[in-house]
Amino acid sequence: MLINCVVYRAGAKLADISIDQISDYLAQPGCFVWVALRDASDAELALMQDEFDLHDLSVEDARHGHQRPKIEEYGKTVFTVLHLIEYTPTDELRLGEVNVFTGPNFVLSVRNRSTQGFLGVRERCEHEPELLSQGASFVLYALMDAVVDRYFPLVDALETELETIEGQIFDRGAGRANIERLYELKHKVTTLRHAVSPLLDAMGKLYGGRVPPVCLASADYFRDIADHLARLQTSIDTIRDTIGTAIQVNLSMVAIEDNEVTKRLAAWAGIFAVATFFVGVWGMNFEFMPELKQPWGYPAALGLIGGTCALMYWRFRRVGWL
Repeated sequence: MLINCVVYRAGAKLADISIDQISDYLAQPGCFVWVALRDASDAELALMQDEFDLHDLSVEDARHGHQRPKIEEYGKTVFTVLHLIEYTPTDELRLGEVNVFTGPNFVLSVRNRSTQGFLGVRERCEHEPELLSQGASFVLYALMDAVVDRYFPLVDALETELETIEGQIFDRGAGRANIERLYELKHKVTTLRHAVSPLLDAMGKLYGGRVPPVCLASADYFRDIADHLARLQTSIDTIRDTIGTAIQVNLSMVAIEDNEVTKRLAAWAGIFAVATFFVGVWGMNFEFMPELKQPWGYPAALGLIGGTCALMYWRFRRVGWL
C-alpha cells in the first residue's frame, strides 16, 4: 500500500506526486523522490523495481521479508534492512521490518508487519531543509535514527521488568514463577539483540573506509547511529549477564527451599521413628516384661515416648531443622 510519494529539490518539498510521475522527476537534476510503502504487494514491488531500477536480489529480500538487519550495496543503490520491534497488548514483542532502498536521487522504504509509521521522520526532515539538501543519504540516516531511537525505550522496559523480578527472587515459593519470567525476559532480550548486533556490525560500511557514494554526504551522521547502537549493545549485554546471574541465584534459592523441606521431613521422620521403636518394643508380646503388669506401665510408656519425642523436637528446633 502506498503511504507517500513526494519529490524534493534543494531540501524543499516540491509536491506530492503519483507513481506515474516518478520517472519524470528522476530525470530532473537536483530532485530526489521519497516513496513510502506499507505491506507492499508483489505488483507494487515490481512497479518500484522498474521505476528505480532495483536489483533483483534486493527486491526478492524485500518481498520475502524475515531478513536479518543488514546493509548491502548493489551498484549505486544501498539496500538496508532494519527490524521494527514493538510491544503488543499482551506484553509480548512483535517483530516487524523496514527495507530501505537508497539511490542517488531516490529513497524507497517498504514497511512490513508493523504499526510503527515514519510520518514524524518525514516532518523532521522537511523542517530541516539544510540537512535534507544532502539528499537521499540524510533521509536514510533519519529513518535509521528513528528506528534505533525506538530501541531505547524497549531497553528501559526490559531493565524495569528485570528489576521487578530481582525484587521477588527471595520471596518464598516464587522460584518456579521467577524462572519462567526470567526465560520470557531472556527471549525478549534476544529478540532485541538480533536487531541491534547485526546492524552495529554493518554500520561500518557507511562511515569508515570505503563509503558508498550515495552515503558520503551523511557519513558523520551514520557514525552517530553507530555510537547509539554501541550503547544499546552494552545495555543488552548487561541485561543478559544479569538475567544469567538471576537465574543461577533463583535456582540456588529453589535448592535451598528444597533442602529446608528435606530437613523438615527428615526431622519429623526421626521423631516418629523413635516413637515407632518404643511402640514396637512393647508390642512384641514377651512373656517376661514386668512393666506390662504394673498399673503405671501404660502411662509410663506413653510418658517416655512423649518425652523422648518432645526432646528430639526441641533439639531439631534448636538446630533450625523445624
